[in-house]
Amino acid sequence: MTTSSVKTEVGSYFISNYPPYSQWNADSLPAIQAAMALPPVADTPLGLYLHIPYCRKRCKFCYFKVFTNVNAEEIERYVSALSHEIELVSQQPVMGERPFRFVYFGGGTPSFLSPKQLTSLVDRLRQNISWEQAEEVTFECEPGTLSETKIQTLRELGITRLSLGVENFSDAILEENGRAHLSKEIHRAWEWIVAAGFPNVNIDLISGMVGETWENWRENIRRTIELSPESVTIYQMELPFNTVYSKDLLGNTKESPVADWPTKRDWVKYAFEEFQAAGYSVSSAYTVVKDKSKVSFSYRDNLWRGSDLLATGIASFGHAAGIHYQNVPEMNDYISTVMTEHRLPIGRAFQCSPHQLLVREMILQLKRGYLDTKYFSGKFGVDIVQQWKSIWDGFVEEEYANLKPDRIELTMDGLLRVDGLLPAFFEAEHQGVRYT
Repeated sequence: MTTSSVKTEVGSYFISNYPPYSQWNADSLPAIQAAMALPPVADTPLGLYLHIPYCRKRCKFCYFKVFTNVNAEEIERYVSALSHEIELVSQQPVMGERPFRFVYFGGGTPSFLSPKQLTSLVDRLRQNISWEQAEEVTFECEPGTLSETKIQTLRELGITRLSLGVENFSDAILEENGRAHLSKEIHRAWEWIVAAGFPNVNIDLISGMVGETWENWRENIRRTIELSPESVTIYQMELPFNTVYSKDLLGNTKESPVADWPTKRDWVKYAFEEFQAAGYSVSSAYTVVKDKSKVSFSYRDNLWRGSDLLATGIASFGHAAGIHYQNVPEMNDYISTVMTEHRLPIGRAFQCSPHQLLVREMILQLKRGYLDTKYFSGKFGVDIVQQWKSIWDGFVEEEYANLKPDRIELTMDGLLRVDGLLPAFFEAEHQGVRYT
């Protein structure tokens, strides 16, 4: 995606890692296997990701590895494998004596599991790991899967942060986009969450869902402010290749059903302004925070600074000792590798060069809206302003960025389109390649 693109076309826009996922392969498996067998690099923070791949329904814009229409036996089979994978991970020398700084239950829909299944999973995990010292333990939720009992169970299991996938408050738009929940389930779940006293709750919204209008978007922001969550995350809707909407568009002349990028940016800008008026501050290109002293975003900030992330579950992505990796994407392969072969189910990897690690941290941290140039000269020995001077000068000329002593700052226009700016820093061999 270039900064001049207007239509929302099929292809990845959101940048979550570097080098592109399409470049990862099985040839690098020996590198990640060797990294797992070595002690950790000193002072490198450690995180844990657990993938729960189940949903009540597949959204039309979803590109994650998820399964629907599953029974209790299938879930138990997966939970058993995930628990055993955690056991295998806990035995790797790369763990060292490090406590987990952050833990993230993602999906899919982690809240798809019943209170009994959740308790069983966590009990088994605790036989091999502990997250008692973690700064943040996040759990993703779909409103319609929650119950008062389940929310109380999550509180008891040590979850410190809930992320509630609201996306939109309009039933018509939720139904059109294939969401499983309706607005009444949002408010019912919110009452239970407030009653349970969770210290940190995030609401997810999506700018540009199919059917979105200015009137509806204003109402979404009003209702979110009314709920007053600790933080709000707003994504601009994209169309990666393997979504229902993308498949409808590929190979025909249909117009994209998703709002164009200038409109989506206008909606996010409006949201940021309304949240700021309500006392929130902008924390990144996607997030606003009510109280910065209370919300740390440990998962985000540690990942963006090169922490190790031990990823567990089918198709999950991890990072250890400068090497990216992904678990196998097919369920039978995942379960047989873990349960029968008793080995980590890693399917592909990528060994980063020092320069690629620099690029990765720089582009991810730029999503906060600024870069501390001394951080990069201290860690990588590189003056990032001089290294990419022509790119920064171009951003300044287009009024996307300002250069200050020891600091690069994006303007609001730059922040709203940051994912469109980041590929400019990709190495030549990664320019124009498919991202995922």
